[in-house]
Amino acid sequence: MGHDNATPPYTDEFLKGLWRDNPVFVHVLGMCPTLAVTNTAVNGLTMGLATAFVLIMSNLLVSTLRRFIPKQVRIACFILIIATFVTAVDYFIQAVSLELHGALGAFISLIVVNCIILSRAEAFASQNTVARSVLDGLGMGAGFTFALLCLGGVRETLGKGALLGFPLFPETYQGWAIMLLPGGGFFTLGAWLLVFGWLKQRKARASTGEEVYGE
Repeated sequence: MGHDNATPPYTDEFLKGLWRDNPVFVHVLGMCPTLAVTNTAVNGLTMGLATAFVLIMSNLLVSTLRRFIPKQVRIACFILIIATFVTAVDYFIQAVSLELHGALGAFISLIVVNCIILSRAEAFASQNTVARSVLDGLGMGAGFTFALLCLGGVRETLGKGALLGFPLFPETYQGWAIMLLPGGGFFTLGAWLLVFGWLKQRKARASTGEEVYGE
């Protein structure tokens, strides 16, 4: 594979964001968009993809320019790079769907201050090669999108009786209105954190040969 023991394989740079270092289910980062825009699966998916695009592109550019950016102004440069791609994705969503752009509101612009993106630029992209930085952005972006889609799917299903706009239950179904409100976001996130933590604990016990509850 062309790597020594101190350097993780390229696949690990991508897979860590999906499971071991998932930004939402493990590090509980990016909570503002996670709770605010996941009242439907489409909103969650769109915000996740927009954030992933900015994350990948900013990682790529920061890694490419890391040797030319003075250390004293690196944070300002990182924010300028991130803001450039956020502006691009903001105009793109606005051009594709005004309704979707209105539903996401100011949270598209607030991707600039998403702690996931700035932390990856500072902690990873500024210290690693372009290939590893892009894979890191892909993995973290995919993990973030997956988490928002999970929350949006549950909230839309229970709140509207539909998923991605398609009805799942008879017309007599009365949705749980609270699932579409911020309070429903907290309840759903808490439930997913419990499930994710249980799955990680179960996998850890299985890897050490410890008896797993329920088997």
